[in-house]
Amino acid sequence: MKITNVEVLVLKSPGLYNRPAGSEEPLGPTYMGLVRVSTDAGITGYSDMETSAPVAKAAVEAPSWSEPGNECFEGLASLIVGENPLEPERLWYKMYRGSIYYGRRGVAIQAISAIDIALWDIMGKFYGQPVCVLLGAKWRDRVRAYASTLFRATPEAMREAARRYLDQGFTAIKFGWGVFGEDAGRDVRLVEAARTEIGDGIDLLIDTGWFVERTPKQAIQVVRSLEPYRPFFIEEPLHPEDYDGYRRLAEAVETPIACGEQEATEWGFHDLITRAKVDILQPDLTRCGGFTVARKIVHIAERANVLVIPHSWSSDLLTAASLHLNAFQRRAVFIEFNTSQGPLSRELVNNPLRMQDGYLEVPTAPGLGVEVNQEVIEKYRIA
Repeated sequence: MKITNVEVLVLKSPGLYNRPAGSEEPLGPTYMGLVRVSTDAGITGYSDMETSAPVAKAAVEAPSWSEPGNECFEGLASLIVGENPLEPERLWYKMYRGSIYYGRRGVAIQAISAIDIALWDIMGKFYGQPVCVLLGAKWRDRVRAYASTLFRATPEAMREAARRYLDQGFTAIKFGWGVFGEDAGRDVRLVEAARTEIGDGIDLLIDTGWFVERTPKQAIQVVRSLEPYRPFFIEEPLHPEDYDGYRRLAEAVETPIACGEQEATEWGFHDLITRAKVDILQPDLTRCGGFTVARKIVHIAERANVLVIPHSWSSDLLTAASLHLNAFQRRAVFIEFNTSQGPLSRELVNNPLRMQDGYLEVPTAPGLGVEVNQEVIEKYRIA
């Protein structure tokens, strides 16, 4: 079996990414890249990616620059077309090395990540197994889901939103970004309103948003101001590269500190463990390097005895992939479930994922276990 084509399809939602004014849901991503890898056996693999889709498309479709063995400026597709898709680790490194002069991080690794996921999807379909089994283990059939949404602007809207998630069956809720960080006093009131509404039996998770730039001491103050409301974790209160700041923060507070959705490669996550000393790693499969890297992240996290809770915000396609990563972990805690109602979040697969009793089932069909909705792709594709 050989790879015959690697494409990036650019999708655009009719609505813009928005910050909800009241308790209504945000729309989710405006643009999305969808990677499609085709083979001569008629097996096709897919992955979405939350990045600048037109830039990723250019990185994938750029031409070859040099003779084999000297690659460093290559378009990613040129590196793997004609190769065996059942060798994802070798192909991962070939793409990483072949894009090294313009890559290593950012859109290059994000495009490699999505291609890698699509290759694992192909492998699962070829062998007739779900991806988690190919990774090496299926420790569980379902994973507890947390509702992932944005902060609302008022305590009343926070309470209304929290009540809606409880009514939907969630047993954990994460509020993030939005208005958080604009007013420290209001931040506390918003978190207090959420905790009051959900009570003590529901887990509350907080993403403070690193776009609000803070010093380590300021981050410590933010976390301590929220600790009375017992957050399960507080996510990314510092810049993603502030490894030493994270260490100061993690050592100064009791609440677990989570980080990693912007991080990439096993080397980056090694720094989060050994230098930043964070408590929870949050690899995003479409940013960290795909399944090939995420499997290594799980292993180093287990050795260091830290938790892995994948970041999974874009669509049901990524959520399905992240469920396989959760199933592969010996100790899985949560699956992130983006509550946005835009079409790119909710309609990209034929059978959208449904929560039951606060849990999402790990897909059992071969590969990622979900089928992309071709009609939706054609409806929203712009390139």
